[in-house]
Amino acid sequence: MAYKMQENKKRPLVGVGTLIYHGNRILLGQRINSHGNGWAPTGGHLEFGESFEEGARRETLEECGLILGTVIQGPTVNSFFAAEQQHSVSIFMIGQYIGGIPQNREPNKCLGWFWFDVNNLPNPLFLPLQALVDQQFNFAYYSTNNHDRVTNL
Repeated sequence: MAYKMQENKKRPLVGVGTLIYHGNRILLGQRINSHGNGWAPTGGHLEFGESFEEGARRETLEECGLILGTVIQGPTVNSFFAAEQQHSVSIFMIGQYIGGIPQNREPNKCLGWFWFDVNNLPNPLFLPLQALVDQQFNFAYYSTNNHDRVTNL
């Protein structure tokens, strides 16, 4: 039986989030005034014609002012935001921190940027990030002890 496309159906959005590591810590911001409040990495929706890496670099620069070193593709998650009736497929990227102090460049969307130990993440987490936790994603895999997994590509 062939699949029949139904008209006027919403489609999932494509999100890109960047897990930025500094030693055994990861950079997270406390989201406000947008769908899915909670602690989240830098990120947003992919723009038309943009690669995952370009989206990760753009969102990171826009939101916290950091310029990344190497950026590699990480895991993906499928999230449904019930209250907003929004469906997103989020591609997580792994970003190499090369220095600088994160700045809150979007205070209307984020309360600030903070480094958290990968084994002690804050709550509540943004739904796609919580999905990574639920999938038992190994956040420590890309930490300082394993930094060559990002830098030696």
